[in-house]
Amino acid sequence: MKVALNRNVLNLIVGSFLLIACSSNSSEISNPTDPLAKDYWYDGKAEIASYKLEQARYGEIHKGEAVMIFVTEQFSKKSWTKADNPTDDDIPVMKLNFTKKFNTGIYPYSMMLSTFFPFENGKNAIKVSASMQEWCGHTYMELKNKKQFEVRIDSYFEGESEKDLKLDETHLEDDFWTIIRLNPDNLPVGKAKVIPSFFYVQLSHEDLKAYDCELSKKPNGDLTAYQFTYPDLDRSMTITYETNFPHKIMSWEETYYSGWGDNRQKLRTKAVLNQCIREDYWNKNSVSDSTYRRRLGLD
Repeated sequence: MKVALNRNVLNLIVGSFLLIACSSNSSEISNPTDPLAKDYWYDGKAEIASYKLEQARYGEIHKGEAVMIFVTEQFSKKSWTKADNPTDDDIPVMKLNFTKKFNTGIYPYSMMLSTFFPFENGKNAIKVSASMQEWCGHTYMELKNKKQFEVRIDSYFEGESEKDLKLDETHLEDDFWTIIRLNPDNLPVGKAKVIPSFFYVQLSHEDLKAYDCELSKKPNGDLTAYQFTYPDLDRSMTITYETNFPHKIMSWEETYYSGWGDNRQKLRTKAVLNQCIREDYWNKNSVSDSTYRRRLGLD
């Protein structure tokens, strides 16, 4: 009875907040977090999920691994980094560190995406960064959400290095993962302008800008599929997650053209959840803690 009463109180509070938000200036967009999220995500631990990856690259599929780490922390807009010395001006965020590792023939790829999304009423990430390392060189992209999106791109590819862009604020595909975890009701549906995944932009060498996108959600019992398509890129993506809280991401599929010339083929990247644990991983850095990697199926 006590649990039900607390949940009802929480729903009443959130409902009242929404009524206030709807009656305010329409430019003040409110995206409430699921009331259950705070207890789950503020327990002093991170969620670490490993995935079996099949990555399209150079017109072929390469097996590898992906890891998603979701954790809450304080973000400083003064330094645009984690707040090691928190102040009242810091913003509570959900941080996602998303890695992919796979080999292409003799040489390896290592990719990492970091997003910092406001935990309460987030519309867009405050910051997004992505890097890609392979034996030919590496690239780095960083977006800061100011009055506009301010983007810096550095790359070893000719014509792509030392670029500074300013883009109008719009949906970021890289935010969808976190929106799913905090409250999938806030996912955009219908037609919208979306900036594609930084991973995709780095691999495809497409321009970083907003593209027309068609988005939909399809619940099917315990799972929901979030699907979106970019007609101009001939690219589609489906993220499958638990319908009920905590909305774990179970798998994803991404279809687009991979390779160049005669090796160009439309291929499907896939990832399926392998293992998931909740741990304070920053305290698990001794040799003996390597057992956690085996639990995640990473060794």
